[in-house]
Amino acid sequence: MLARARDGSAAVGPAAKRSKHSSSSLQNDGSNEDSQDHSRARGRGEDAGKIGGVNKELVIQFRDHQDNLLGPQMAVPLSMHREQLEELLNKLLLEDPAGEDEDEDERKLKKSFSLTVDNNRIEIIESLQEAFEATTDPSTERVLQIRYAPLAAFKVRPLTRCSTSLEGHTEAVLCVAFSPDGSQLASGSGDMTVRLWCLNTETPLRTLKGHTGWVLCLSWAPHGQIFASAGMDGSIRLWRGESGDAVGAPLKGHSKPITALAWQPLHLANLPAADDATTSEDGKLRVPALMLASACKDSTVRIWNTGNGQCLRVLSGHRESITQVKWSGEKEGYLYTASRDTTLKVWDCITGRLVSDLKGHGHWVNSLALSTDYVIRAGPYGEKGQQKFAAFQEMKEAAKKRYSACVKNSGGEKVLSGSDDSTLILWKHAGAPKGLVQVCRMSGHQKVVNHVVFSPDGRYLASASFDKSIRLWDGRNGVYLTTLRGHVGPVYQLAWSPDSRLLLSASGDSTLKVWQAETRKLKADLPGHADEVYAIDWSGTGGYAASGSKDRVLKVWRN
Repeated sequence: MLARARDGSAAVGPAAKRSKHSSSSLQNDGSNEDSQDHSRARGRGEDAGKIGGVNKELVIQFRDHQDNLLGPQMAVPLSMHREQLEELLNKLLLEDPAGEDEDEDERKLKKSFSLTVDNNRIEIIESLQEAFEATTDPSTERVLQIRYAPLAAFKVRPLTRCSTSLEGHTEAVLCVAFSPDGSQLASGSGDMTVRLWCLNTETPLRTLKGHTGWVLCLSWAPHGQIFASAGMDGSIRLWRGESGDAVGAPLKGHSKPITALAWQPLHLANLPAADDATTSEDGKLRVPALMLASACKDSTVRIWNTGNGQCLRVLSGHRESITQVKWSGEKEGYLYTASRDTTLKVWDCITGRLVSDLKGHGHWVNSLALSTDYVIRAGPYGEKGQQKFAAFQEMKEAAKKRYSACVKNSGGEKVLSGSDDSTLILWKHAGAPKGLVQVCRMSGHQKVVNHVVFSPDGRYLASASFDKSIRLWDGRNGVYLTTLRGHVGPVYQLAWSPDSRLLLSASGDSTLKVWQAETRKLKADLPGHADEVYAIDWSGTGGYAASGSKDRVLKVWRN
């Protein structure tokens, strides 16, 4: 997002100069969506008579999100509504011997349904007929595959208003991050400070000083006890989440600005000896001092023991600045990195071994996302927010359960990369020795891709670009779904609601917008900032979102 600003140039935000790069015609090309929409509309008119005539039944078969078949082929009325599909599906799930081990709470979750015809996924929002008529080839002769996936057990209401404007920063707000339980908010700025805010009262808690350059990135440990900040001065500082007190000395070793931070997933951590543990401020809960990975413009990644401040390992191999680092939840000790040298790399940070060197992009790789990002970041916390845990093992088990459910629902951990070459590449985890293998390459954006992100349930991919658009893709296979237009400036960053139904976008046009994923329509326009919006985040409880701007103001948005 702040690729140019992070060079230390005079520009504060991502609006510094960019060069155009043409995108070739590749596998999943969404550039012809207008002609596709026209074709679908024409098809609906021409085939209405056929549908309304003799054949008013369709032959369907259910598939789950991992493409496993459920039940036999069945003839059902074309007029069948979504609720009736859900009843039919639940009956089949109860009768399915393979579903005996399925969690009862999971079985009760509402499901999403979609038709897939010629690689086009059509959501079933109201009725089977409505979705069927929207396909490019509405023929009743074929067996239609209906895919289902569990929806979140709770529903987030759209953001509609700014509840407060938090002032205090004296330069642009460059990064914002909610704590895993959603009770606190941290912001980093060009004024070299980090500010901690209480969400319950929407008031400042403390200003954290120590950095000698812009604060470019913030990251909370998934247990929520501490968080890290880093930026232009090349140092990392650790802070207690409740009080804002500094934890130990700054972590130093990088020679250039730090661009990204990633914490070890909580479900892969073990409680070590007392020297390597963090105790909560009330003294009641001991949690492990998780490892922290930092990516830097000096072309290295450093792995830190946050308990004693020791640098455990330096990963060298990239030839240019590293833009992103992600910690895998699938394989213990595995890291993914993206760089301006156009490559992605997979590392085993325990041994320091380079597992895989992945090529495919033709220019800088700006953004990296995991299908498991949301659950790794949230750890044991869900929509209920501030749960209390008596012991670390209880916290770890909650995080492990949430991670396992995410992987099961999304079909395994996937990785998405976005580049200056205007394309995205979807990768899937292949395990040792390959690490990652390419699923598909996605083109359609006309300018640089700034940010990519998976929905928490893994069903959708979203990409933001300097071409002022957002594109939605199928999280399963990278197939293009639609283009969301409405911003009149470059789109810098995206954030999903925790129930995966809503997408928030931030733009250089000074606005935020809320989009509904299922209908693919604009749900709310959120003006209020006086300048470009650089950073956004949506709390894990779903009730709040935050935005940081070049206007030096942090805004909190509510539903």
